[in-house]
Amino acid sequence: MTRTVISVERLSKRYRLGVIGGATLREDLNHWWARVRGRHDLLGPIGVPDHGNRQGGEIWALRDVSFEVQEGEILGVIGRNGAGKSTLLKILSRITAPTSGRAVIRGRVGSLLEVGTGFHPELTGRENIYLNGTILGMTKAEVDRKLEEIVEFAEMAPFIDTPVKRYSSGMTVRLAFAVAAHLEPEILIVDEVLAVGDASFQKKCLGKMEAVAAHGRTVLFVSHNMQSVQSLCTRCVLLNRGQPEVEGAVESVVDAYLRGAESTEKPIWADPVGLGDNEVRLHRVHVLADGSDGKASVFFSNKPIRIDLEVSIQRPNPAFCIGFDLMTSRGETVFRTFNTDVPPHQYTPLSKGRTILSCVVPTGLLNAGRYFVAPRVALHGRSWILTADPLISFSVSLAHGQSAFWNLLNEANWPGVIAPILEWKAVPLGNDSR
Repeated sequence: MTRTVISVERLSKRYRLGVIGGATLREDLNHWWARVRGRHDLLGPIGVPDHGNRQGGEIWALRDVSFEVQEGEILGVIGRNGAGKSTLLKILSRITAPTSGRAVIRGRVGSLLEVGTGFHPELTGRENIYLNGTILGMTKAEVDRKLEEIVEFAEMAPFIDTPVKRYSSGMTVRLAFAVAAHLEPEILIVDEVLAVGDASFQKKCLGKMEAVAAHGRTVLFVSHNMQSVQSLCTRCVLLNRGQPEVEGAVESVVDAYLRGAESTEKPIWADPVGLGDNEVRLHRVHVLADGSDGKASVFFSNKPIRIDLEVSIQRPNPAFCIGFDLMTSRGETVFRTFNTDVPPHQYTPLSKGRTILSCVVPTGLLNAGRYFVAPRVALHGRSWILTADPLISFSVSLAHGQSAFWNLLNEANWPGVIAPILEWKAVPLGNDSR
Protein backbone atom coordinates (compact mmCIF):
# COMPACT_ATOMS: atom_id res chain seq x y z
CA MET A 1 0.00 0.00 0.00
CA THR A 2 1.44 3.37 -1.06
CA ARG A 3 1.58 6.24 1.38
CA THR A 4 0.72 9.91 0.85
CA VAL A 5 3.91 11.98 0.71
CA ILE A 6 2.40 15.35 -0.25
CA SER A 7 -0.93 16.59 1.11
CA VAL A 8 -2.14 20.02 0.00
CA GLU A 9 -5.22 21.32 1.82
CA ARG A 10 -7.05 24.51 0.71
CA LEU A 11 -3.77 26.21 -0.12
CA SER A 12 -3.98 29.92 -1.00
CA LYS A 13 -1.40 32.60 -1.70
CA ARG A 14 -2.21 36.32 -1.98
CA TYR A 15 0.09 39.10 -3.16
CA ARG A 16 -0.44 42.84 -2.86
CA LEU A 17 0.13 44.66 -6.14
CA GLY A 18 2.53 47.57 -6.29
CA VAL A 19 3.15 47.76 -2.53
CA ILE A 20 6.90 48.24 -2.31
CA GLY A 21 8.37 50.12 0.61
CA GLY A 22 10.75 52.96 -0.15
CA ALA A 23 14.28 53.10 1.19
CA THR A 24 13.48 56.25 3.22
CA LEU A 25 10.52 57.93 4.89
CA ARG A 26 10.78 60.68 2.29
CA GLU A 27 10.25 58.17 -0.56
CA ASP A 28 7.22 56.70 1.17
CA LEU A 29 5.73 60.19 1.68
CA ASN A 30 6.33 61.07 -2.01
CA HIS A 31 4.67 57.83 -3.02
CA TRP A 32 1.63 58.59 -0.81
CA TRP A 33 1.35 62.21 -2.04
CA ALA A 34 1.45 61.08 -5.70
CA ARG A 35 -1.46 58.73 -5.06
CA VAL A 36 -3.43 61.46 -3.26
CA ARG A 37 -3.03 63.78 -6.27
CA GLY A 38 -3.98 61.03 -8.72
CA ARG A 39 -0.57 61.07 -10.37
CA HIS A 40 1.21 58.06 -11.85
CA ASP A 41 2.14 55.53 -9.16
CA LEU A 42 5.92 55.29 -9.51
CA LEU A 43 6.05 52.20 -7.32
CA GLY A 44 3.05 50.48 -8.90
CA PRO A 45 3.14 47.50 -11.26
CA ILE A 46 3.98 48.28 -14.88
CA GLY A 47 2.72 46.05 -17.65
CA VAL A 48 1.50 43.32 -15.30
CA PRO A 49 -1.01 41.15 -17.24
CA ASP A 50 -4.40 40.48 -15.71
CA HIS A 51 -5.10 36.74 -15.59
CA GLY A 52 -8.51 37.21 -14.02
CA ASN A 53 -7.42 36.52 -10.45
CA ARG A 54 -7.12 40.10 -9.18
CA GLN A 55 -9.27 41.62 -6.46
CA GLY A 56 -8.67 45.34 -6.14
CA GLY A 57 -5.01 45.89 -5.28
CA GLU A 58 -4.43 42.19 -4.61
CA ILE A 59 -3.85 39.09 -6.68
CA TRP A 60 -4.57 35.53 -5.63
CA ALA A 61 -1.81 33.47 -7.18
CA LEU A 62 -3.44 30.38 -5.62
CA ARG A 63 -6.95 29.92 -4.23
CA ASP A 64 -8.18 26.83 -2.34
CA VAL A 65 -5.89 24.30 -4.02
CA SER A 66 -6.19 20.76 -2.65
CA PHE A 67 -4.68 17.46 -3.82
CA GLU A 68 -2.60 14.51 -2.65
CA VAL A 69 0.44 12.83 -4.17
CA GLN A 70 1.31 9.21 -3.47
CA GLU A 71 4.78 7.75 -3.06
CA GLY A 72 6.37 6.87 -6.41
CA GLU A 73 3.92 9.00 -8.40
CA ILE A 74 4.88 11.51 -11.12
CA LEU A 75 2.38 14.38 -10.92
CA GLY A 76 2.23 16.87 -13.77
CA VAL A 77 1.09 20.44 -13.05
CA ILE A 78 -0.03 22.34 -16.15
CA GLY A 79 -1.79 25.59 -16.95
CA ARG A 80 -1.35 28.84 -18.81
CA ASN A 81 1.10 31.54 -17.75
CA GLY A 82 -0.09 33.14 -14.52
CA ALA A 83 -2.09 30.07 -13.46
CA GLY A 84 -0.10 29.70 -10.21
CA LYS A 85 2.12 26.72 -11.07
CA SER A 86 5.43 28.22 -9.97
CA THR A 87 3.87 29.72 -6.83
CA LEU A 88 2.61 26.27 -5.87
CA LEU A 89 6.07 24.75 -6.28
CA LYS A 90 7.69 27.55 -4.28
CA ILE A 91 5.32 26.90 -1.38
CA LEU A 92 6.00 23.16 -1.53
CA SER A 93 9.74 23.89 -1.61
CA ARG A 94 9.41 26.15 1.47
CA ILE A 95 10.67 29.18 -0.47
CA THR A 96 7.55 31.17 0.39
CA ALA A 97 4.74 30.70 2.88
CA PRO A 98 1.03 30.34 2.01
CA THR A 99 -1.54 32.97 2.98
CA SER A 100 -3.88 30.23 4.16
CA GLY A 101 -4.20 26.46 4.05
CA ARG A 102 -1.33 24.06 4.49
CA ALA A 103 0.98 21.70 2.63
CA VAL A 104 2.29 18.64 4.45
CA ILE A 105 5.38 17.01 2.94
CA ARG A 106 6.78 13.73 4.19
CA GLY A 107 10.32 13.28 2.94
CA ARG A 108 13.45 15.08 1.84
CA VAL A 109 12.80 17.52 -1.04
CA GLY A 110 15.11 18.33 -3.94
CA SER A 111 13.96 21.38 -5.93
CA LEU A 112 14.93 22.76 -9.30
CA LEU A 113 12.79 25.85 -9.86
CA GLU A 114 15.17 28.33 -11.47
CA VAL A 115 18.56 28.17 -13.13
CA GLY A 116 21.17 27.79 -10.41
CA THR A 117 18.72 27.63 -7.50
CA GLY A 118 20.79 27.25 -4.32
CA PHE A 119 24.12 27.72 -6.11
CA HIS A 120 26.71 30.21 -4.87
CA PRO A 121 28.28 31.98 -7.86
CA GLU A 122 31.70 32.37 -6.22
CA LEU A 123 32.01 28.64 -5.43
CA THR A 124 33.10 26.06 -7.98
CA GLY A 125 30.78 23.43 -9.38
CA ARG A 126 32.36 20.82 -7.10
CA GLU A 127 31.93 23.00 -4.01
CA ASN A 128 28.30 23.70 -4.89
CA ILE A 129 27.60 19.98 -5.15
CA TYR A 130 28.81 19.54 -1.56
CA LEU A 131 26.89 22.66 -0.47
CA ASN A 132 23.62 21.34 -1.96
CA GLY A 133 24.22 17.92 -0.47
CA THR A 134 24.62 19.47 2.98
CA ILE A 135 21.42 21.49 2.54
CA LEU A 136 19.60 18.25 1.67
CA GLY A 137 20.90 16.70 4.88
CA MET A 138 23.47 14.35 3.35
CA THR A 139 26.85 13.55 4.84
CA LYS A 140 30.15 14.21 3.06
CA ALA A 141 30.61 10.47 2.55
CA GLU A 142 27.22 10.24 0.81
CA VAL A 143 28.08 13.12 -1.53
CA ASP A 144 31.52 11.56 -2.20
CA ARG A 145 29.81 8.41 -3.44
CA LYS A 146 27.60 10.36 -5.86
CA LEU A 147 30.08 13.01 -7.03
CA GLU A 148 31.49 11.18 -10.05
CA GLU A 149 28.02 10.13 -11.22
CA ILE A 150 26.74 13.72 -10.93
CA VAL A 151 29.64 15.19 -12.91
CA GLU A 152 29.33 12.52 -15.61
CA PHE A 153 25.57 13.02 -15.96
CA ALA A 154 25.97 16.81 -16.27
CA GLU A 155 28.86 16.40 -18.75
CA MET A 156 30.75 19.01 -16.73
CA ALA A 157 34.09 17.28 -15.97
CA PRO A 158 36.31 19.94 -17.66
CA PHE A 159 34.55 22.77 -15.78
CA ILE A 160 33.77 21.25 -12.39
CA ASP A 161 36.47 23.27 -10.60
CA THR A 162 35.50 26.56 -12.29
CA PRO A 163 33.41 29.13 -10.35
CA VAL A 164 29.72 28.85 -11.22
CA LYS A 165 29.58 32.56 -12.08
CA ARG A 166 31.51 31.72 -15.25
CA TYR A 167 28.99 29.07 -16.36
CA SER A 168 26.43 29.69 -19.08
CA SER A 169 22.77 29.22 -18.14
CA GLY A 170 22.77 25.86 -19.94
CA MET A 171 25.83 24.63 -18.00
CA THR A 172 24.30 25.80 -14.74
CA VAL A 173 20.99 24.02 -15.26
CA ARG A 174 22.74 20.80 -16.28
CA LEU A 175 24.71 20.74 -13.06
CA ALA A 176 21.73 21.89 -10.97
CA PHE A 177 19.50 19.11 -12.29
CA ALA A 178 22.22 16.50 -11.87
CA VAL A 179 22.67 17.54 -8.22
CA ALA A 180 18.91 17.62 -7.49
CA ALA A 181 18.30 14.22 -9.08
CA HIS A 182 21.34 12.30 -7.81
CA LEU A 183 21.49 13.36 -4.16
CA GLU A 184 18.62 10.97 -3.45
CA PRO A 185 15.75 13.30 -2.53
CA GLU A 186 12.56 11.45 -1.68
CA ILE A 187 10.56 14.15 -3.52
CA LEU A 188 11.92 15.86 -6.65
CA ILE A 189 10.28 19.14 -7.72
CA VAL A 190 11.10 20.34 -11.25
CA ASP A 191 9.80 23.50 -12.93
CA GLU A 192 9.97 24.39 -16.64
CA VAL A 193 13.63 25.27 -16.06
CA LEU A 194 14.51 22.13 -18.06
CA ALA A 195 13.62 24.11 -21.18
CA VAL A 196 16.99 25.85 -20.80
CA GLY A 197 18.84 22.66 -21.68
CA ASP A 198 19.38 21.36 -25.19
CA ALA A 199 17.19 18.60 -26.67
CA SER A 200 19.55 15.72 -25.84
CA PHE A 201 19.91 16.86 -22.23
CA GLN A 202 16.14 17.30 -21.84
CA LYS A 203 15.69 13.71 -23.01
CA LYS A 204 18.29 12.56 -20.49
CA CYS A 205 16.52 14.48 -17.69
CA LEU A 206 13.14 12.93 -18.53
CA GLY A 207 14.73 9.49 -18.41
CA LYS A 208 16.30 10.29 -15.03
CA MET A 209 12.96 11.41 -13.59
CA GLU A 210 11.38 8.15 -14.74
CA ALA A 211 14.19 6.25 -13.01
CA VAL A 212 13.72 8.30 -9.82
CA ALA A 213 10.01 7.40 -9.72
CA ALA A 214 10.78 3.75 -10.48
CA HIS A 215 12.79 3.61 -7.25
CA GLY A 216 9.74 4.68 -5.23
CA ARG A 217 10.48 8.38 -5.08
CA THR A 218 8.02 11.11 -6.05
CA VAL A 219 8.28 13.73 -8.81
CA LEU A 220 6.31 16.98 -9.30
CA PHE A 221 6.80 18.20 -12.85
CA VAL A 222 5.68 21.55 -14.31
CA SER A 223 5.92 21.94 -18.07
CA HIS A 224 4.32 23.62 -21.09
CA ASN A 225 5.44 20.68 -23.24
CA MET A 226 2.36 18.47 -23.40
CA GLN A 227 4.29 15.64 -25.05
CA SER A 228 6.69 15.49 -22.10
CA VAL A 229 3.79 15.58 -19.64
CA GLN A 230 1.94 12.78 -21.43
CA SER A 231 5.00 10.55 -21.76
CA LEU A 232 6.31 11.07 -18.22
CA CYS A 233 3.47 11.72 -15.77
CA THR A 234 1.10 9.22 -14.18
CA ARG A 235 -1.44 11.86 -13.12
CA CYS A 236 -2.04 15.53 -13.81
CA VAL A 237 -3.51 18.71 -12.29
CA LEU A 238 -4.70 21.66 -14.37
CA LEU A 239 -4.54 25.08 -12.69
CA ASN A 240 -6.55 28.01 -14.01
CA ARG A 241 -6.35 31.49 -12.43
CA GLY A 242 -4.88 30.04 -9.27
CA GLN A 243 -7.53 27.36 -8.81
CA PRO A 244 -7.56 23.64 -9.65
CA GLU A 245 -9.79 23.10 -12.68
CA VAL A 246 -9.27 19.42 -13.53
CA GLU A 247 -7.41 16.60 -11.81
CA GLY A 248 -7.01 13.00 -12.93
CA ALA A 249 -5.74 10.94 -15.85
CA VAL A 250 -3.07 12.71 -17.88
CA GLU A 251 -4.81 12.43 -21.26
CA SER A 252 -8.12 13.87 -20.03
CA VAL A 253 -6.44 16.77 -18.21
CA VAL A 254 -4.29 17.66 -21.23
CA ASP A 255 -7.41 17.54 -23.42
CA ALA A 256 -9.17 19.94 -21.02
CA TYR A 257 -6.16 22.29 -21.13
CA LEU A 258 -6.12 22.34 -24.93
CA ARG A 259 -9.91 22.73 -25.16
CA GLY A 260 -9.57 25.79 -22.93
CA ALA A 261 -7.10 27.22 -25.41
CA GLU A 262 -9.53 26.44 -28.25
CA SER A 263 -12.35 28.35 -26.55
CA THR A 264 -10.33 31.54 -26.83
CA GLU A 265 -9.28 30.90 -30.44
CA LYS A 266 -8.08 33.92 -32.35
CA PRO A 267 -5.56 34.27 -35.16
CA ILE A 268 -3.74 37.24 -33.64
CA TRP A 269 -2.07 38.01 -30.31
CA ALA A 270 -0.63 41.41 -29.46
CA ASP A 271 0.90 42.98 -26.37
CA PRO A 272 2.63 46.40 -26.30
CA VAL A 273 4.78 45.30 -23.34
CA GLY A 274 5.61 41.95 -24.91
CA LEU A 275 7.20 38.74 -23.69
CA GLY A 276 10.93 38.16 -23.30
CA ASP A 277 13.77 39.99 -21.58
CA ASN A 278 15.71 43.25 -21.85
CA GLU A 279 17.45 42.07 -25.03
CA VAL A 280 14.58 40.79 -27.18
CA ARG A 281 10.80 40.91 -26.76
CA LEU A 282 7.88 39.43 -28.69
CA HIS A 283 4.98 41.85 -29.29
CA ARG A 284 2.69 40.23 -31.86
CA VAL A 285 1.88 36.84 -33.40
CA HIS A 286 -0.47 36.70 -36.38
CA VAL A 287 -1.53 33.88 -38.71
CA LEU A 288 -3.07 34.79 -42.07
CA ALA A 289 -3.41 33.62 -45.69
CA ASP A 290 -2.90 35.47 -48.94
CA GLY A 291 -5.91 37.60 -49.75
CA SER A 292 -7.51 37.24 -46.31
CA ASP A 293 -8.61 40.13 -44.12
CA GLY A 294 -6.27 39.00 -41.34
CA LYS A 295 -9.19 38.09 -39.07
CA ALA A 296 -10.01 34.61 -40.37
CA SER A 297 -9.12 31.64 -38.18
CA VAL A 298 -9.95 28.88 -40.71
CA PHE A 299 -7.65 28.25 -43.67
CA PHE A 300 -7.66 25.88 -46.64
CA SER A 301 -4.74 23.59 -47.24
CA ASN A 302 -4.48 24.57 -50.92
CA LYS A 303 -3.16 28.02 -49.98
CA PRO A 304 0.04 28.91 -48.13
CA ILE A 305 -0.41 30.03 -44.52
CA ARG A 306 1.79 32.83 -43.20
CA ILE A 307 2.74 33.28 -39.55
CA ASP A 308 4.15 36.68 -38.53
CA LEU A 309 6.18 37.35 -35.38
CA GLU A 310 6.79 40.99 -34.47
CA VAL A 311 9.79 41.46 -32.18
CA SER A 312 11.80 44.34 -30.77
CA ILE A 313 15.56 43.95 -30.48
CA GLN A 314 17.25 46.05 -27.81
CA ARG A 315 20.68 44.42 -27.89
CA PRO A 316 21.42 42.82 -31.28
CA ASN A 317 22.95 39.36 -31.02
CA PRO A 318 23.67 37.08 -34.01
CA ALA A 319 22.87 34.08 -31.77
CA PHE A 320 19.16 34.99 -31.44
CA CYS A 321 16.86 32.22 -32.71
CA ILE A 322 13.24 33.38 -33.00
CA GLY A 323 10.49 31.03 -34.07
CA PHE A 324 7.64 28.83 -32.88
CA ASP A 325 6.34 25.32 -32.28
CA LEU A 326 3.27 24.35 -34.30
CA MET A 327 1.18 21.99 -32.17
CA THR A 328 -1.91 19.87 -32.70
CA SER A 329 -4.98 19.93 -30.48
CA ARG A 330 -3.57 16.87 -28.66
CA GLY A 331 -0.35 18.64 -27.74
CA GLU A 332 1.80 16.94 -30.40
CA THR A 333 4.49 19.10 -31.95
CA VAL A 334 4.07 19.09 -35.75
CA PHE A 335 7.33 20.97 -36.25
CA ARG A 336 9.61 23.60 -34.74
CA THR A 337 11.08 26.36 -36.89
CA PHE A 338 13.38 29.36 -36.35
CA ASN A 339 14.41 32.35 -38.44
CA THR A 340 17.93 30.87 -38.44
CA ASP A 341 16.83 27.74 -40.38
CA VAL A 342 18.69 28.87 -43.51
CA PRO A 343 22.20 28.24 -44.84
CA PRO A 344 24.74 30.38 -42.91
CA HIS A 345 25.63 32.49 -45.97
CA GLN A 346 21.95 33.48 -46.37
CA TYR A 347 21.33 34.45 -42.74
CA THR A 348 21.18 38.16 -41.86
CA PRO A 349 21.39 38.98 -38.12
CA LEU A 350 18.54 41.10 -36.77
CA SER A 351 19.25 44.78 -36.18
CA LYS A 352 18.10 46.96 -33.29
CA GLY A 353 14.45 48.04 -33.30
CA ARG A 354 11.15 46.49 -34.42
CA THR A 355 11.13 43.67 -36.96
CA ILE A 356 8.41 41.44 -38.42
CA LEU A 357 9.59 37.89 -39.10
CA SER A 358 7.38 35.92 -41.49
CA CYS A 359 7.27 32.16 -41.97
CA VAL A 360 5.21 30.50 -44.70
CA VAL A 361 3.70 27.04 -44.19
CA PRO A 362 3.63 25.60 -47.73
CA THR A 363 0.55 24.54 -49.64
CA GLY A 364 -0.73 21.03 -49.02
CA LEU A 365 1.22 20.26 -45.85
CA LEU A 366 -1.17 20.41 -42.90
CA ASN A 367 -3.99 17.96 -42.34
CA ALA A 368 -7.50 19.09 -41.42
CA GLY A 369 -7.68 20.05 -37.77
CA ARG A 370 -6.88 22.71 -35.20
CA TYR A 371 -3.33 23.99 -34.65
CA PHE A 372 -1.65 26.11 -31.99
CA VAL A 373 1.34 28.45 -32.29
CA ALA A 374 3.70 28.54 -29.29
CA PRO A 375 6.49 31.13 -29.74
CA ARG A 376 10.10 30.22 -28.93
CA VAL A 377 13.09 32.55 -28.52
CA ALA A 378 16.55 31.17 -27.76
CA LEU A 379 20.25 31.94 -27.82
CA HIS A 380 21.60 29.44 -30.33
CA GLY A 381 23.14 26.43 -28.61
CA ARG A 382 23.00 28.06 -25.18
CA SER A 383 19.70 28.80 -23.48
CA TRP A 384 16.01 29.60 -23.89
CA ILE A 385 14.74 33.17 -23.51
CA LEU A 386 11.04 32.48 -24.15
CA THR A 387 9.04 29.24 -24.10
CA ALA A 388 5.47 30.54 -24.05
CA ASP A 389 2.10 28.81 -23.94
CA PRO A 390 0.33 28.62 -27.31
CA LEU A 391 -0.74 32.21 -27.95
CA ILE A 392 -2.92 31.77 -31.05
CA SER A 393 -4.77 28.96 -32.78
CA PHE A 394 -6.29 28.33 -36.18
CA SER A 395 -8.03 25.58 -38.13
CA VAL A 396 -7.23 23.95 -41.48
CA SER A 397 -9.66 22.33 -43.92
CA LEU A 398 -8.53 20.04 -46.72
CA ALA A 399 -9.11 21.54 -50.14
CA HIS A 400 -6.67 19.88 -52.50
CA GLY A 401 -7.35 17.46 -55.34
CA GLN A 402 -6.60 14.15 -53.65
CA SER A 403 -9.32 14.71 -51.03
CA ALA A 404 -12.00 14.27 -53.74
CA PHE A 405 -11.33 10.52 -53.95
CA TRP A 406 -10.84 10.27 -50.22
CA ASN A 407 -14.24 11.82 -49.62
CA LEU A 408 -15.83 8.90 -51.48
CA LEU A 409 -14.84 6.83 -48.44
CA ASN A 410 -16.73 9.27 -46.20
CA GLU A 411 -13.56 10.16 -44.28
CA ALA A 412 -13.27 13.71 -42.92
CA ASN A 413 -9.52 13.93 -43.32
CA TRP A 414 -6.39 11.94 -44.04
CA PRO A 415 -4.88 9.83 -41.27
CA GLY A 416 -1.74 11.28 -39.69
CA VAL A 417 -0.60 14.61 -38.32
CA ILE A 418 0.10 16.10 -41.75
CA ALA A 419 -1.41 15.58 -45.22
CA PRO A 420 1.34 16.56 -47.65
CA ILE A 421 1.00 16.68 -51.43
CA LEU A 422 3.90 14.58 -52.64
CA GLU A 423 5.16 14.06 -56.17
CA TRP A 424 4.27 10.73 -57.78
CA LYS A 425 5.48 9.32 -61.10
CA ALA A 426 4.34 6.34 -63.14
CA VAL A 427 7.08 4.69 -65.19
CA PRO A 428 5.61 2.22 -67.74
CA LEU A 429 7.56 -1.02 -68.00
CA GLY A 430 5.88 -2.12 -71.26
CA ASN A 431 3.74 -5.18 -71.96
CA ASP A 432 4.80 -8.40 -70.32
CA SER A 433 5.02 -10.94 -73.16
CA ARG A 434 5.51 -13.91 -70.84
